[in-house]
Amino acid sequence: MLQQTTVAAVVPYFQRFLKRFPTLKSLAKAEQSEVLRLWEGLGYYSRARNLHAAAQAIVKDFAGEFPRSADELQKLPGIGPYTAGAIASFAFDQPAPIVEANTLRLYSRLIAMEIDPRGTAGQKTLWKFAAWIVSRRRAADFNQAVMDIGAKVCRPQDPECRTCPLMASCKSYEAGLQLKIPLQAVRTVITDVVEVSIAVRKGNQFLLRQRTEKERWAGLWDFVRFELKEDLVSAVDIPEKSRAKTTVLPGQRSLFLDEELGRSRPLHTLLRAQVEELTGITVTAYEPIVEIRHAVTRYKIRLMCIICETAGGRLKHGAGFQWYALSQLADLPLSKTGRQFADRLA
Repeated sequence: MLQQTTVAAVVPYFQRFLKRFPTLKSLAKAEQSEVLRLWEGLGYYSRARNLHAAAQAIVKDFAGEFPRSADELQKLPGIGPYTAGAIASFAFDQPAPIVEANTLRLYSRLIAMEIDPRGTAGQKTLWKFAAWIVSRRRAADFNQAVMDIGAKVCRPQDPECRTCPLMASCKSYEAGLQLKIPLQAVRTVITDVVEVSIAVRKGNQFLLRQRTEKERWAGLWDFVRFELKEDLVSAVDIPEKSRAKTTVLPGQRSLFLDEELGRSRPLHTLLRAQVEELTGITVTAYEPIVEIRHAVTRYKIRLMCIICETAGGRLKHGAGFQWYALSQLADLPLSKTGRQFADRLA
């Protein structure tokens, strides 16, 4: 849970998770949907799927005994060199190396490594150095110490070199390169995307689909959702700049303009066609509910959440859509934005 998430955010999830799954066997026996529901809101859901799969592997392949060595740990789903080294050293005091953000910076400076520390050659060099330097007697204390030094002393912008206990051994400090090492990562280009989430309603039921393994948020349920192509974005009358992550749309007329988009049909007609193509259901009576702005990896997403009514048609075979009552949505694992939309509907 602590990978890519802050401690403050994790604590309530951790407590709730352990209360429901106090043992490896209880986690291994659980349905994946329940695991995802308890993880909902933490993001990076592959971590939850891998955690569940790892528990099942430990019960099946390791007789329920947690592996102690870094090599054995890396046989489990979702556990790479860093996680294996952290578990082996912190839980079992095994002399396993750790290279994460703080030790990557610290070790790069100690050995004055002037190549990309995130590239293949740089990673190979750092892991080799980390394996060589880790204490054989007090690995847990050692790894915690170097992580702390990296976080609190060997900082990215203003390292406290003169008070650093490793100053005498630091080749970067000796050469005056501590502000140039490690080489900076190439900044990711952010792509703006507009997506539409449509809650198709039939009485008190809504249409949802479980996302597949090849999709973002695999295993979670969501409403009908698709990207709005660039040629339609100009028809959406929503302010481009908003500090609020979630804002109520000003009204139906501001979203679905009746003007023609070049030679194309009106926006609401195109959305209806998209929903029918995905689900087999014809819809009508659109009503915008909320706009949610969020980010996923390299995408900055404006998600327009809309409710509409069924007007006929049959569910498309094999599309994976199912009808759920509004009261059932609380038990389904939803994407974070899906949950925000469901809460608005409730």
